[in-house]
Amino acid sequence: MSVLTAAVVQLCSTAEVARNLASVAALCERAKARGAELIVLPENFALLSSDERDKFSWAVRITQAAAGGPLAGEGEILDRMRELAQRLGVHLVLGGLPEAGRSPERVFNSSVHLGPDGSIAAVYRKIHLFDVHFASAATSLRESATVEYGATDQAIVSATPWGGLGLSVCYDVRFPELYRRLVAAGAQLLSIPAAFTLHTGKDHWHVLLRARAIENQCFVLAAAQQGRHSPTRYTYGHSLIVDPWGTVLCDCPDGEGVAVAELDLLSLHKIRSELPALHHRRIGVEG
Repeated sequence: MSVLTAAVVQLCSTAEVARNLASVAALCERAKARGAELIVLPENFALLSSDERDKFSWAVRITQAAAGGPLAGEGEILDRMRELAQRLGVHLVLGGLPEAGRSPERVFNSSVHLGPDGSIAAVYRKIHLFDVHFASAATSLRESATVEYGATDQAIVSATPWGGLGLSVCYDVRFPELYRRLVAAGAQLLSIPAAFTLHTGKDHWHVLLRARAIENQCFVLAAAQQGRHSPTRYTYGHSLIVDPWGTVLCDCPDGEGVAVAELDLLSLHKIRSELPALHHRRIGVEG
């Protein structure tokens, strides 16, 4: 298929999981009504709480019986989203949700690609964790206190009818080597769901996403959190889709909503053919 109608969902998630999932369902239905075949949700779509311990009560479990075998999962959030993907008949990317880790003190921050039949097509566990302190903005976040690092050898590219979908989460966008690895593994679409802080987002969000699109000659689908989630947590928003030339195809305004765009995969192939920068690499090329 050469044309994909894709949507990115923008949320203002809180500690109220039921309310968050109801918003997800309503916005995905809106995106489907506008023709969306692939929908990306933001990081922390089901839960964004000021109490980081809340995520342990909602952690899902995802298992794989054998290498290359089908993925199985359980947990209320995952079950609800699988039902939603199946009901709407869409590819649904769960931007980031808590997944049980190897110890009871930490979870993975995992992005899951669900197929239109509700099956688990792929899971990516966030590699780069957001540990920062901005004195000027009175903002401190230490994701690694409750989240386990994903394996650094990951390059999760999930098959879709429109090409490879490379999975990543939020802070990963600052580490271009991950996206080079995804492109080498066949990505043509890059999913970058996020909960970018207002302090960083206003200066870096658009720049970083356009850079990842241009240098990797991929479509970028960036679903984001936006607004005030608690007395101390604000996010920037501007969920957007960028084409391989770096053009912003759609950009969500403030508030919860969806942004939808048609992605012409033939234009991606044309750009890669006329400007074969991916084949001109001399540094970091394996083999």
